[in-house]
Amino acid sequence: MRTLGEMIERNARLHADHTALLYAERRLTHAQLAERARRFSGALYERGLRRQDRVAILAMNCAEYYESYRACEWAGFILATVNFRLAPAEILYILKDAASKALVFEAQYADVVDGLRSQLPDIEHYICIGEAPEWAVSFEAVMEEGPVEGPPIRSNPEDYAYLMYTSGTTGRPKGVVRTHHAMCVTADSCALVTEFSGNTRVLQTTPAFHIGGIGFVNAVAWMGGTTVVHRGFEPRQMLETIAEERITFTFMVAAMLQAVLDVPELSSYDVSSIENIVTAAAPVPPPLLARGIEVLGPVFSVQYGMTESNGCWLPSHEVKPHGSPEEVRRLASVGRPCPGIDLRIVDDHGNDLPQGRTGEVWLRSQTQLSGYWNNSVATVEALRDGWYRSGDMGYQDKDGYIFLVDRKKDMIISGGENIYSREVEDALVQHPAVVDVAVIGVPHEKWGECVKAIVVLRRGEQASEAELIEFCRDLIASYKCPKAIAFVDELPRLPTGKVSKVILRKQFA
Repeated sequence: MRTLGEMIERNARLHADHTALLYAERRLTHAQLAERARRFSGALYERGLRRQDRVAILAMNCAEYYESYRACEWAGFILATVNFRLAPAEILYILKDAASKALVFEAQYADVVDGLRSQLPDIEHYICIGEAPEWAVSFEAVMEEGPVEGPPIRSNPEDYAYLMYTSGTTGRPKGVVRTHHAMCVTADSCALVTEFSGNTRVLQTTPAFHIGGIGFVNAVAWMGGTTVVHRGFEPRQMLETIAEERITFTFMVAAMLQAVLDVPELSSYDVSSIENIVTAAAPVPPPLLARGIEVLGPVFSVQYGMTESNGCWLPSHEVKPHGSPEEVRRLASVGRPCPGIDLRIVDDHGNDLPQGRTGEVWLRSQTQLSGYWNNSVATVEALRDGWYRSGDMGYQDKDGYIFLVDRKKDMIISGGENIYSREVEDALVQHPAVVDVAVIGVPHEKWGECVKAIVVLRRGEQASEAELIEFCRDLIASYKCPKAIAFVDELPRLPTGKVSKVILRKQFA
């Protein structure tokens, strides 16, 4: 299969009656999903959209979101996803940058969209999921008008499939474009390392607008399997669905796992169907991982990737929080490069560094981005001689495991010394009272920058600033230890589950 459209067509032919998508009370077989993809893309074509025109979508997780994905994949339109948590001005920036011809939006965002319409001359069609305002047409009305046979165009391997905007951690969000070929290779690779089959049942709870919201969905579709979609993450609902739908796979960041394990009646749920839980965004602390394995079994694996590219994985048989010292040490890694991924650790001049030396992670594969939309400067900065410069700082050990220590732009320079926030965070999280932590650099008159930690304490536990700073002195060099600590109830997070250090710097710098 060379395009995602061909994947849809193949599943409709070979797995026609097998469930493809389940959301709330709706169940769609692969044949039904393919028909709705054809109808919706055909209706868009009849409204004047042509290959590589953009279709923006502003919605929470729902069946229509994934039907929009499949319609664009079928016809060669580009789906431009919009983070529904953004402020109106930020949504406007993305919609103008994408220059979409159509906008699919949920009724709950109608007032926001209405307030922006006068500034969006490129958008010719407003399509509403739910009850449509007078200036829009309902999603189902468009679907019903679409021809069963679909549009007279199909996607090509080198067509862009998606336009996804990065979190904007260092400024304006950048639009990442990846081709159908790249996304097919990604789906194939993800299905391989995640050990998917036609019997895999994926529970999708993270936002559909992010690469994590479609990556595993495509991987299970690649094998003809099933995706169960939740509106968002809610721990009890997740446990109920795992039991009722015999879910075999889901994705969790550390905070999600903590929430699931904290459900009081956890032992009453049947979670025996789970075969694999991928963690990503940041390593799960070994004590939390050990607790997760005790309850859910040895089902946890680690994957490292980004909107721009696939990366590394640590399979479940290597996740051993009670293993040898070497095996426990590797839990802080993101594993080794996935098949088909070339990886280098380089210095500021692009020279390869020896094992154990920290540098920037560079990746090269057929899964990576083609570039950044309307941003040639960022594209030139990110892509060099076929390599994607990730901006992540890390090192590789003698066995090939990759350990990430910081984002390049988040590195703290204090008194001329490089300090990686990950080292400090790893030290602090070992304190029994600490459940979550993020470290940032803040201005300092003498040293330029100094280390500040923002800490979340475990419920019912207490620890002072002085106690935590002293605790770190036994684990890391004194110049790396926090000079100040702030205590909060929770850390601000991006849709990926990563901590938003941009917000923390605004609050605490």
